[in-house]
Amino acid sequence: MELLNVAQLSTNLLKTLNLPPSPPKLPLIGNIHQVGKLLHHSLRDLSKKYGSLLLLQLGYNSNNHDIVFSDRSRTTAANIFFYKCKDMACAPYGEYWRQVKKMSIVQLFSRQSVQSFQFIRDEEVELLINKIRSDCLKESLLSNRHSYSQKLLILFTSLCVGDMFPYLRWVDVLTGLIPSMKTISAELDAFLDQDFLSIIMQLQKNGTFEMDLTQENIKAYWTYMFVAGIDSSTTTKVWMMAELLKHPNAMKKVQEEVRNVVGNKLKVDAEDVKTLRLHPAGPLLLPRQTSASVKFGGYDIPSNTTVLINAWAIQRDPKWWENPEEFIPERFENSSIDFKGQDFQLNPFGFGRRRCPGIAFGVASIEFVMANLLYWFDWKLPAGETAENMDMAELYGLTFTKKTPLHVLPISHFSL
Repeated sequence: MELLNVAQLSTNLLKTLNLPPSPPKLPLIGNIHQVGKLLHHSLRDLSKKYGSLLLLQLGYNSNNHDIVFSDRSRTTAANIFFYKCKDMACAPYGEYWRQVKKMSIVQLFSRQSVQSFQFIRDEEVELLINKIRSDCLKESLLSNRHSYSQKLLILFTSLCVGDMFPYLRWVDVLTGLIPSMKTISAELDAFLDQDFLSIIMQLQKNGTFEMDLTQENIKAYWTYMFVAGIDSSTTTKVWMMAELLKHPNAMKKVQEEVRNVVGNKLKVDAEDVKTLRLHPAGPLLLPRQTSASVKFGGYDIPSNTTVLINAWAIQRDPKWWENPEEFIPERFENSSIDFKGQDFQLNPFGFGRRRCPGIAFGVASIEFVMANLLYWFDWKLPAGETAENMDMAELYGLTFTKKTPLHVLPISHFSL
């Protein structure tokens, strides 16, 4: 775990605390110069030198562990996109957040709710399969393109100067960052008004919450569900297909397994879990913020410290994984490791109070779609591209997307 201190504590206070080890800092900017474009890579490299718990100081300002680490930072992007942090992911830990989470668990992501959505998954997957069959006849390439939601997610994780230097907020306006955020936010707000109005009205009427809700409360909730839910599952499927194409033997094996399954319950559990390990949709999970001072690992962690958990580095750590950089689906066949937050070395959905409530929904959707794609079609790379020269570079954002779109050629396994 890497700890990123953006609380900008006073120098005198810093000297009195037993803080985690920290790289050498520069005046005013602290450790900003040591953080690259791929933050999860930078943190992994720094942790090799300074330990698994480290402190970075970014910027300057004159100003029970699970509960203490359950708060969130109120960033510029979170305020703009999520109606001043009224969504479930960025809302401060408290009664409002508990009510939003309750609605998620009880009404949207319970086992019964996930099962009730199966007919929708059936219909959507059937449409997808038929569309790909049509493309097979035309020998068309399929590709994943950066979606509208990805634009928001990339902006959401963009570095805002004003978050570290409040007196320099005008820089984010001058560079166009804040105007871009406000433009995307306005477009999404209009979309919610048009297509989610009935849902918003129903939630206001049926007493789902034990408190009064405004339209902004509900819009913030659905903005996060719409953007993060769609993009994280899409990202996982893209990486899964990319890894299978890069490892043809693994592709052949999983297709044989899927095609030997009888009935509708087609699953690729081992491969799905492997993909979540090597390419977690959110490499750093969502940042947390301490709500009070706490002693952790023998170090003093001040209040209002932003904490980043580098899931990407943990899930590639040779201390936990043999040959961690290799795609070896078989490692999970007889493993008791679970991806639902019980095992520290595998935590793509997070853990504790802030763990993603949509685990069951996300896994069901990913497994069902991928099982169908692998059952009905064989997959090849376009002419001129080989498994050896596939570009597996990453694009950092709230989700961990593939930098270059994945182009694939579907071939119907069964006669049309």
